[in-house]
Amino acid sequence: MYVCLCNALTDRDIHAAATEGGASRPAEVFAHCACRAKCGSCVRTVLGMMREALGPIEEEMPG
Repeated sequence: MYVCLCNALTDRDIHAAATEGGASRPAEVFAHCACRAKCGSCVRTVLGMMREALGPIEEEMPG
């Protein structure tokens, strides 16, 4: 499914950028795909898909 219409990025592109490309921020997804955010309406969706692809990130508790 298309997620970013400005750059024709699909859910597969975002998943690959996160899992194979190591992207941890939307800007890194766009860089991995050799483009940049234009209108920005997809950024929240991109972020949600990245979080879904990467799963929960465990944070270490100081102690």
